[in-house]
Amino acid sequence: MSRRNTARSLLILLAFLALAAFILLPFAQTLIVSFTSTLPRDGIPEGRFSLVNYLNVIRSPALTSSILNSFLYVMMNVALCLTVALPAAYAFARYAFVGDRHFFFMLLTFRITPPVVLSLPIFVLFAQFNLVNSPIGIALVHCLFNIPIAIWILESFIAAVPTEFDEMAYLDGHSWLSFFFRHLIPAIAPGIGVSAFFCFIFSWVEVVFARILTVTAGKPITMAINALFSFRTDIGLVMAMTVISLLPGLGMIYFVRNYISRGFIIKA
Repeated sequence: MSRRNTARSLLILLAFLALAAFILLPFAQTLIVSFTSTLPRDGIPEGRFSLVNYLNVIRSPALTSSILNSFLYVMMNVALCLTVALPAAYAFARYAFVGDRHFFFMLLTFRITPPVVLSLPIFVLFAQFNLVNSPIGIALVHCLFNIPIAIWILESFIAAVPTEFDEMAYLDGHSWLSFFFRHLIPAIAPGIGVSAFFCFIFSWVEVVFARILTVTAGKPITMAINALFSFRTDIGLVMAMTVISLLPGLGMIYFVRNYISRGFIIKA
């Protein structure tokens, strides 16, 4: 029996290692190439380990501005989504009305709608309000897709807080705003972190609206990477920008790793 258990454990370990290698191998290759000079340069032979790709990112105004643009519209998007989603999720979790569940799930249709379907009308509308080529325009359009997800996640966290928690705060003399900011938000802080994570990731990697709404200026990091491909592409520079684009998402995953699974729980 012990030999059978040992063999089974060994097979599970080998399967886990094979899966880890399959997942991590592309990332390892990306990281290695990002530190490799892939084009001949003065004083740096091709194929030499070097920091030149990351130095070229820092020296390029277009690349550095794309990173700043991405952070700007992603932060605005997260802030707007949480501002709207928190009171909406509280209303869904604490109050009942006719068709509340149907309306709640109807919100999710905005998230599953293909972005390309809305690309033309959104471009025409945003052009009329001078929101094209601006990170503000991308942040606003991403709210259409991220607010439903934020409401969905936050509703499950708020529903897990007993209603007695609200009643005790009111008996202590707190107003609704005082209760909301001083008691409820700290109680559902993990849920806010999970919502911020998904809003951040969905907005950070989105390509369709980033391409349509940044024709000449305000390009995010995804479009900056796409612009690096040409007849003579510097693969090392592309990989360096790719590694930089992965770092914020990895950091977010690290901070909310213990709460991500709870973000998919829906109250029955």
